[in-house]
Amino acid sequence: MKRIGLVGGSGLYNLPGLVVSEELRLETPFGPPSDAYVLGTLSGVPVAFLPRHGRHHDMLPSEINFRANVWGFRKLDCHYLLSASACGSMKEELRPTDIVLPDQFIDLTKHRVSTFFGEGCVGHVSFGDPVSAKLLDALAAAGAEEKAVVHRGGAYVCMEGPQFSTKAESNLYRSWGVSVIGMTNAQEAKLCREAEIAYASMCLVTDYDCWHESEEAVTVEAILGILKTNAETANRVLASAVKRLDPEAPHEASEALRFAVLTPKEHVPHATRRKLSLFLSKYWGE
Repeated sequence: MKRIGLVGGSGLYNLPGLVVSEELRLETPFGPPSDAYVLGTLSGVPVAFLPRHGRHHDMLPSEINFRANVWGFRKLDCHYLLSASACGSMKEELRPTDIVLPDQFIDLTKHRVSTFFGEGCVGHVSFGDPVSAKLLDALAAAGAEEKAVVHRGGAYVCMEGPQFSTKAESNLYRSWGVSVIGMTNAQEAKLCREAEIAYASMCLVTDYDCWHESEEAVTVEAILGILKTNAETANRVLASAVKRLDPEAPHEASEALRFAVLTPKEHVPHATRRKLSLFLSKYWGE
């Protein structure tokens, strides 16, 4: 059964509208995912939901096993992944509780593994357009239907964290013209492309980072109330978005690996071939 994958960030640890059939803990070649995958239906559509930081929010952004999370979604036959995450706004017009649907990423992380390749197998995927237009269409239409304030497009700058930005950093990022800042989405986008999963992120604004002269610098205390409102919005929008998607339909990333691997199959170590077989067996004939 093909499903729509859903991953929730800060404040979104469950989906009230999800009709649960089972919770499944997976073992992956890349270690344990963040939590059990919750399988069921949302708006009558088969889905798999995973809380990115764990259901008790006990993982820092840099501690998240992004490879295991994405591998697990693909193992569960999810070829679409909708991400919901908290973010800081880098523009005056992007206000707290607004939704931003970025279509570009700038990755400033330093200590994370962002590829399935290596260990004797070299691959390079095209990543000029990292977000699925089909998924953005579904999220934008769902946001409008739910009367949310939605801004489509823009760049998401992904920082390492867990500290929030300094004012110097925040103003530097603003000079680049980015829309939002967060700590998680770049790795998901990169790994989804390598896993041939279409990806899009629904970023829910919680604050103005620390650049805004008339607003307090971001703190956890300040964003807790916004997170609750944003989680309610995310639940409604995701429930509306999945109804607009066909889990069986092809998409922009469906054959991202067809010409991506440079290492001849016979020269890839057996252990590495086993790790990558979920993605590459259709090309390697295994």
